[in-house]
Amino acid sequence: MRLRPDQRRRLQAVPGGRLLAVSFGSGVDSTAMLVALRLAGLRPDVITFADTGAEKPETLAHLERMNAILIEWGWPPIVVCRKVPLASTGYTDLYGNCIANETLPSLAFGMKSCSIKWKQKPQDQALKGSRSGPNAAEPHPVWVEAQRTGRRIVKLIGYDCGRADIRRSHKLASADADFDYVYPLQILGWTRADCVRAITEVLGADLVPIKSACFFCPASKQWELYWLAAHHPDLLERALFLERNALTGKHSRFDEVEFGATWDDLVQNADRFPSSSTTVGLGRNFAWNQWARVNGVVDDAFSVKRESADRARFIALADNLRDADNALDARSAAPVP
Repeated sequence: MRLRPDQRRRLQAVPGGRLLAVSFGSGVDSTAMLVALRLAGLRPDVITFADTGAEKPETLAHLERMNAILIEWGWPPIVVCRKVPLASTGYTDLYGNCIANETLPSLAFGMKSCSIKWKQKPQDQALKGSRSGPNAAEPHPVWVEAQRTGRRIVKLIGYDCGRADIRRSHKLASADADFDYVYPLQILGWTRADCVRAITEVLGADLVPIKSACFFCPASKQWELYWLAAHHPDLLERALFLERNALTGKHSRFDEVEFGATWDDLVQNADRFPSSSTTVGLGRNFAWNQWARVNGVVDDAFSVKRESADRARFIALADNLRDADNALDARSAAPVP
């Protein structure tokens, strides 16, 4: 695969004397971004990945496979960044944070603080360093070089030309005091399908990853929950526990008066929650626990069913419900459109 001459020129113009820092998510878009840089003859100065402690095993395995490829290319290895909370918090990752505080991830309430806290800041600190606290570390050599020479660092973000990513990128500033921000896939005009094709042609179909997201991500669609039930029932059970812990805990926003019953009552006995602007679960307007019960994903004890017939049903439902959305990845055998 080759870039068109105009695509290559546009991408090669990105550095402009700046240092290149790739924000790698270990998903389709960021993997395709590495491929695009390689095709354009651009070598990043640093590549970072934020591990929230809640990634799916496939995502971490893909990261290791990409590291092996980067070594072959003569590129820097991926710097894995992980937030280290204060010991007094009693937790070590995002899942533990939610459990300890008896709350859902902030995305369930339409906010982004979990992403900032567990992804953006750890990657920033990996570059800039930190003087004190549990995350204390020396600045990365790339940051030292930028400070010494006055060169800017441009962070390369893997947003493609899908509507959702275009909307996200347009809401963000093009620069701040520390970094500039550029979206190479949008410069190339690549959609998610283009990204899958690029990975397939350059690295091979087996290097197309799954979507990178926490296993309890509130943005998950119902087909993704079936996929999780089929492939990682233990993770789905942990997500169900997190949801129950939050909606029945001390910080729950669930109003029994508004709904006419407790959250547990509705999960156990109703097919859906009454229409409301209140977040009722990880699905925002639906609870994963209720969904799992109504759709026969769990037994009476809310344990995910693990018989071979159940797993086959979950896989079939995941494939049938899936559409050509922004989660086009390795989780389906459907051909790329």
